[in-house]
Amino acid sequence: KISKMITLDKAVTARLNTQGLNFEILVDCEKAIELKQGKQIPLDDVVASGLDIFKDVRKGEHASEHDLKRIFNTEDKSDVIKKIIRDGEIQLTKEYRDRLREEKKLKIINLIHRNSINPANNLPHPVTRIQAALEEAKIKIDEFKNAEDQVKDIVDKIRYILPIKFEVRELEIRIPAKYAGKSYSILKQYGTILKDEWQNDGSLLAVLEIAAGLQTELFDKLNSLAHGEVQSRIVRVK
Repeated sequence: KISKMITLDKAVTARLNTQGLNFEILVDCEKAIELKQGKQIPLDDVVASGLDIFKDVRKGEHASEHDLKRIFNTEDKSDVIKKIIRDGEIQLTKEYRDRLREEKKLKIINLIHRNSINPANNLPHPVTRIQAALEEAKIKIDEFKNAEDQVKDIVDKIRYILPIKFEVRELEIRIPAKYAGKSYSILKQYGTILKDEWQNDGSLLAVLEIAAGLQTELFDKLNSLAHGEVQSRIVRVK
């Protein structure tokens, strides 16, 4: 019998349908997902019903030993359970879905903030303003779809609230010798270095391709390091 200590928010069904047969186990949602993703998790922390393998969890009907051996070619139930988790589907709790959705939403907001600007002032929109626009437009986030794949559709839906322009800039940046070494690693963090020329005096002349929304943040960091001695100009806008 299934333990009465299992609660619905902790125990969910992992299910594998193969060769016309159904195999189900009760698992901890988050631990099972971690195992599915390749993390090393002790099986005792994952399964909520011991080594019981069912053909129907709700009815409490166990899978037959004969079917298990024939389908999975092993008598080791631990191996079967791992295969069900890795190859099957894991039911997600509402709590886990909500967390996935919130994480995806924050990533989407960050992508818009870092890669776009307000065409009215050529500055990135504040994160709080983007978040408010998503709420006002009642945007639904797909917790299973990549954040990058959702950005375009979402931006199209919030443009009437928030004017947004995606722009890539090539910047020519001159950095004095005493700050050049440390500044170089900062440049690499923020974009693609298209050209770097070390001058005779040790200073650095670089051309950086960068998302327009990151320009202010980059210059804040460079000027903090170089005390305002960095020179720059926009070479090209894409």
